[in-house]
Amino acid sequence: MSSRYQGRHTTPGRRARRPSVAARALRRPIVTGALLAAAVATSAAGYQAADGHQTGTAAFTVSTEAIAQANELADAQIEDTARMATQRNEANASVAALQEQDRRKAVAAAATAAAARKQEAERVAREKARQAIADQKAAILARAKEDPKAVARVMLGDFGWGAGQFSCLDRLWIGESNWNYRASNSSSGAYGIPQALPGSKMGTVAADWRDNPATQIEWGLGYIKRSYGSPCNALAQWQGRSPHWY
Repeated sequence: MSSRYQGRHTTPGRRARRPSVAARALRRPIVTGALLAAAVATSAAGYQAADGHQTGTAAFTVSTEAIAQANELADAQIEDTARMATQRNEANASVAALQEQDRRKAVAAAATAAAARKQEAERVAREKARQAIADQKAAILARAKEDPKAVARVMLGDFGWGAGQFSCLDRLWIGESNWNYRASNSSSGAYGIPQALPGSKMGTVAADWRDNPATQIEWGLGYIKRSYGSPCNALAQWQGRSPHWY
């Protein structure tokens, strides 16, 4: 047997196989990512047409066109990302604007409701006050025969006069009838507290003019208003005449 060295890990009678293209490819650097995958192009100069062996140069080369395409893709992705961010910001701003609009509407509605409640409360208070005055006046009128002066006091305001006019009215009607709703002047026919002449004139206020002091006072105050403007003016005229009359 020949002792000549046969080579490492070889089997006698077999030629050592050359590593396949696939095996050699597995030993190349692995390129990952969509961007590099789109940019890498196989160069025809890297392979020999005859046996598919690689040349001594690099197995893969990156062309200028592929780099430009990769840059365009990157720019497009950046633009898309920026556009999506802008749209998202605009959407958030729109939502915030709608929320602010809703908040302002709610505040305005609450203010309107509060104003309406306040207005209604004031109306109810005024109505209660008017009703209280009306009830007081009704009670006074019901006691007109017992206290006709009280009736005259509450009626002064109906004719636009203040309480200061009552003293003049009091002196005037004391001189005419002494506040007697049945007082009658036998010579002239004047009747009642204001001494209406004739007494039937007071029927323009109510049919009970003969025995209702309130009817007589209302007519008498109206007469003073039309003829003299106020009780104090009427008293001044009454005092300046002899015998007294107004």
